Amino acid sequence: MSMNLTLFISIGLSEQKAKETVKNEALSNELKQVIEHAQKINKGASIEKTIGTLLYHVATRSKNKKRNNFITEYVVHKKITSEAQLTASFEYFRCNPLDPVDVKAFDEACGVGVVVTPEEIEDTVEEVLEKHKDNLLEKRYHYNTGLIMGEVRQKLKWADTKMVKSEIDMQVLDLLGPKTAADMEKPKDAKTGKSKNKEKKPKEKKKEQSTDEKSEREYTSMKQLCGEALRFHKTGENYKTEGYVVTPKTMDLLKQHLKETNGEVRTRFPPEPNGILHIGHAKAINFNFGYARAHGGKCNLRYDDTNPEKEEEKFFVGIREIIEWLGYKPWKVTHSSDFFQELYDFAVELIKRGDAYVCHQRADEIKGFNPPDSPWRNRPIEESLQLFEDMRKGKIDEGDATLRMKTILEEGKKDPVAYRIKFTPHHRSGNDWCIYPTYDYTHCLCDSIENISHSLCTKEFQSRRSSYYWLCNALDLYCPVQWEYGRLNLNYTVVSKRKIGKLISQGIVSDWDDPRLFTLTALRRRGFPPEAINRFCAKVGVTMSQVSFDPSMLDACVRDVLNDTATRVMSVFDPIKITITNFPSKKDLEFDVPNIPHDTSKGTHKVRLSSTLFIEQSDFAETGDSNFRRLTKEQPVGLKYANLVISVESVVKDQSGKVKELKVKCVSVTETEKPKAFIHWVSEAIKCEVRLYERLFRHQHPEDPAEVPGGFITDCDKDSLKIIPDALVDLSVKGAKVYDKFQFERNGFYSVDPDTTDKKLIFNRTVLLKEDSGKK
Repeated sequence: MSMNLTLFISIGLSEQKAKETVKNEALSNELKQVIEHAQKINKGASIEKTIGTLLYHVATRSKNKKRNNFITEYVVHKKITSEAQLTASFEYFRCNPLDPVDVKAFDEACGVGVVVTPEEIEDTVEEVLEKHKDNLLEKRYHYNTGLIMGEVRQKLKWADTKMVKSEIDMQVLDLLGPKTAADMEKPKDAKTGKSKNKEKKPKEKKKEQSTDEKSEREYTSMKQLCGEALRFHKTGENYKTEGYVVTPKTMDLLKQHLKETNGEVRTRFPPEPNGILHIGHAKAINFNFGYARAHGGKCNLRYDDTNPEKEEEKFFVGIREIIEWLGYKPWKVTHSSDFFQELYDFAVELIKRGDAYVCHQRADEIKGFNPPDSPWRNRPIEESLQLFEDMRKGKIDEGDATLRMKTILEEGKKDPVAYRIKFTPHHRSGNDWCIYPTYDYTHCLCDSIENISHSLCTKEFQSRRSSYYWLCNALDLYCPVQWEYGRLNLNYTVVSKRKIGKLISQGIVSDWDDPRLFTLTALRRRGFPPEAINRFCAKVGVTMSQVSFDPSMLDACVRDVLNDTATRVMSVFDPIKITITNFPSKKDLEFDVPNIPHDTSKGTHKVRLSSTLFIEQSDFAETGDSNFRRLTKEQPVGLKYANLVISVESVVKDQSGKVKELKVKCVSVTETEKPKAFIHWVSEAIKCEVRLYERLFRHQHPEDPAEVPGGFITDCDKDSLKIIPDALVDLSVKGAKVYDKFQFERNGFYSVDPDTTDKKLIFNRTVLLKEDSGKK
């Protein structure tokens, strides 16, 4: 038996619990330290089981390890004797992290010295029970006694929980008597008479979801900012966050932060302006802007423009345009380059404090997680200051020197680079600088300068959290809290800038906004409404886990929105000419067609019918089986909205035998039997180009070598775009503007493409009316 196992059993842990604890090296070491300190206080005497249980909780639950000795002394001296008192001690130090400890305030907060007598427990239980007496007599042992326990605990915060529970059970038994056979049965539903196994019904949950989805901008509600966001700190209470580093200056800096922000939530969305935003960014935009909006706060758009080699004006413009398209307006638009001088001054101060140095190792020498230590790590401060100034003045060649910080990232990477030399003009500052800060250096300092309260990042930045806190504290600056969440991934797509660039260069897609991609500009061009994208982000929620979703979930959100907003029109992609030989009017007939059938407030549009019209080839068969419900030589069909039924008189074919025209007779729907079906048609139509898009990739994970050994390029479906050059669409779409959206009846949702000209409308298919089960 190991020494630790024996030690843990000696404080009252069961052998099984002790063995489990020994397996956890970190917990085992922590518990060992707590016990050894307790033994020292107890002068080697054995530790009672009740004390041992509390000591175990100190080791497992305390987030402020430097206070463990203080709390352990209270436990050993029996000043803290219950879990409630122990929990209160943890909370006290969470809210009061600085030295010295105010012993009087601590004792008061933890109920030290407070004795609750059995008589007090008895009287309080009796008082509370009296309030619940009628319900208890009605429901007997089916009544929720947890309510009684909760009220008693509120009145007697430091009472022993077991004693309270025992007293409640005894008084309930005295009031109701022993349990009967009826008391032993499960409670029954008053309406159905069946046992209630679950209080929550699936139907109620479904109703809740549909109610939540009524608002177009509802992501800002806390119901949908779920998961990790619910445990975020309140402004000014950064120090209550697990892992946050508290220094002697922390509280004063937080007071100043609250003064400058008026206690508001401040977030930021910090994209690099070197590419187009994709669907994953939509979640980040919704989360940063939505979280601030939900709390009455503000969100900045900050361009992380510290890499002058890749930044272009079109990306700056495109990013802001997309954010506003999604329905958000930045409180301020800033750039990391706005703070270049301040960042440089901070770097000089960091060197002066001995926390940074100029290094001459080449980039390939410091790659990976176990590079050799820099031989220049301990060079004199004055020497690093002079070299850093030389870097600033362009006296050192690119790649010959970097400024490195003396810290270690969680992932083990030592001394990350803070500045590197790049003789490249900057998009905004021109040739003012030839040294540029890295993300690891810039990110936290810009957050601090902008008084960000919640620095929200995707999970891959978790390994940088310790360096984030270290750098702010090393310079005695206000330190925000970094919170991480799982990024949004979609199947059947790639979002890497480099890989999309390769698709463009090889001619597989046309540009960043090709509707087969999942960049936000591509989704906008395809016709996805911003409300649908926001709704999708809300459904996905905020979690720590990395989860992949199928595009069909996004498509469903698109259908939900377009079903209520897209005007219905009729279109024919593969037309057959129809001539009505007995047309009932000398003039064209005109009908009012609802724009959105289930919402009369959206109005109507006119549709005209002449003796010549067109239907889909697939809506006619010379001979059809019993399952074919549309037009045949023997079977009439109705014309939607026209209240007419047509039947075939003759079939005109071309030399190849293909049906070219149908001559038909018509009759009013009131004068004949109701047809099996009504079909869509066009009469006065305009020719439009229609682009039908399918998934670009065949496999769920095109970047996975196990799934696609040949690489993502080989997984592309060459038939993912089909163009119909001369589709016929009802005349009511004439004058439609770019991005206007329609439902082509029985076909799908479509949006006007930016390639549209005055001479020709071009439509992109956004989604089908129903999910393609075959594709799924």
